[in-house]
Amino acid sequence: MRPEEEEERPGRSRRAIWISLVVVLALLLGGGGFAAWKLDWFSGNGEAVSFGKGAGAEAEKKTPGGAQAAKPTADPDVLMPTGPESAFKQTTKLDDGTVIAKTRLAGAKSGFEGDVWVWTPKEYGDPKYAKSGFPVLIALPGGNGFPSNYWSDRSLGLQKAISEGVQAGTSLPFVVIMPVLNPDNKYYYDGSDIPGQAKMGTWIAEDVPAFAKANFRTYKSRDGWAFMGSSSGAFVGMKTVLQHPDKFKAVIASGGEIVPDSPLWKGNTQAMDANNPEKLAQKLIDTGGPEVYINFQIGTKESGKERMTKFQQQYGKGPVKMTIRDIQNGEHNGWHYVRGMKEGSLEWISKVLKGPKPETG
Repeated sequence: MRPEEEEERPGRSRRAIWISLVVVLALLLGGGGFAAWKLDWFSGNGEAVSFGKGAGAEAEKKTPGGAQAAKPTADPDVLMPTGPESAFKQTTKLDDGTVIAKTRLAGAKSGFEGDVWVWTPKEYGDPKYAKSGFPVLIALPGGNGFPSNYWSDRSLGLQKAISEGVQAGTSLPFVVIMPVLNPDNKYYYDGSDIPGQAKMGTWIAEDVPAFAKANFRTYKSRDGWAFMGSSSGAFVGMKTVLQHPDKFKAVIASGGEIVPDSPLWKGNTQAMDANNPEKLAQKLIDTGGPEVYINFQIGTKESGKERMTKFQQQYGKGPVKMTIRDIQNGEHNGWHYVRGMKEGSLEWISKVLKGPKPETG
């Protein structure tokens, strides 16, 4: 899971490259609709947005203000935004008008401060869902996982896959939260509280969910909380679900490792065991639950299926529900993992989580 072994990911200069290409094409084609359509991808970038009532997925432009007011709901599991509301700025606009926005989060429990990107589906802004909670999907990247989260790049198609799945009836309309995974780009921290290091386990398991609850309509129970991740992010997502089954219910883990391997552990076996999916899965089996759901994804052109199969054979029993999805001709990259999600993993995770309920009448 070392950063240099991770999949290729969108470059930090992708936006600049696209803008340059758009300008060139616009000049070659004499401007017109094509250039306007491409430039719309970047329209509003850098502007303040809100995901409050009425703004929803299209993120109404506003000056950052106070927390969103809580509204009554018939479902006691629904948690209205607790506040304070974060200050978001648009980073990307999708074809359906929804946006990806970024904010800075100072983790109250971890003490770590880092960037977080968010996206809400169009349904989030639909008035008939105004009193409903939405399931949260925390998307974790591989690679360095710092200073960016590549799932916030529209070219991977994660948000589009969810939107298309909603329309097809194969996916819940997830609120997607995309935090940085590591505190720097030098080491990999196993998404854990390694003694003497930044508390990245607390950041992922405590601070990021608290941030989501502060800003979005979510659920109190674990039935509305899940992870997805690729490579090192897959390990962290799976580990966190097994470590905190009272808070999270499911994970889509694509091309990841099974055991912690950060060099920062420095032989601290006790601390490593507390973050080892093998140990955590066995503990769940021994105690009888609660049930958790793990969906591995693996490309047929990458290595690693053997360790997933072995893990499933040893620990895929009792409360630990496990499946392995082969992605035909798939390689170790986010584009192919999104394809696997479209081919079945989004539907799989949607069946074990709670979806929003519209008001009737």
